[in-house]
Amino acid sequence: LPGKQYKGKRDVKDNAKATVAALKRSVPSAVPGIMFLSGGQSEEEATLNLNAINSLGDLPWSASFSYGRALQQSTLKAWKGDDANVKAAQEALIVRAKANSEAQLGKYDGSAASEESKKALYEKNYTY
Repeated sequence: LPGKQYKGKRDVKDNAKATVAALKRSVPSAVPGIMFLSGGQSEEEATLNLNAINSLGDLPWSASFSYGRALQQSTLKAWKGDDANVKAAQEALIVRAKANSEAQLGKYDGSAASEESKKALYEKNYTY
């Protein structure tokens, strides 16, 4: 993916083609799976990128996700640490989990997109 400071157009199909080409050149087909991190992408962007990769088909390994923030952000915002919001948080998690499940199959149609899910999760100088 282009870095955060990149000013050009970001294209999920181009990202997917470049990612798969690089992986096919360097990762043995005996590897059972490639798990992607969200790396500061918005929830929606991470889902769309995973979907585009799987939409290419003919991958020698499973391409899936190991998202933290891009799977949990909407859930945490809905919950806000308040037990009264547990149901809303569970519903938010189901929406993101379903979207990423579909993306793993290359069948995500964008139906989980919201303005909130499109907000970048990038934090400058973030350390783990």
